[in-house]
Amino acid sequence: MAIEIGQKVKVRRIRERIPADVVQQLKQNPYGTVKDYKMVDGSGVGFVVQLNNNLSTWFFEDELEAT
Repeated sequence: MAIEIGQKVKVRRIRERIPADVVQQLKQNPYGTVKDYKMVDGSGVGFVVQLNNNLSTWFFEDELEAT
């Protein structure tokens, strides 16, 4: 299933590049809403996800699960 802007997603895994405050938020609640796309390396697309406490960061598609 393709991920689209406005869709609810679950962050199913995280990488080391995530700030500590975002890691803490994801441990409490791993759900958020896709707000935008992000070009990551010329061949891939990431997704900017807004979490429930208004923190936002981007994730690769394989880090997310559509809900």
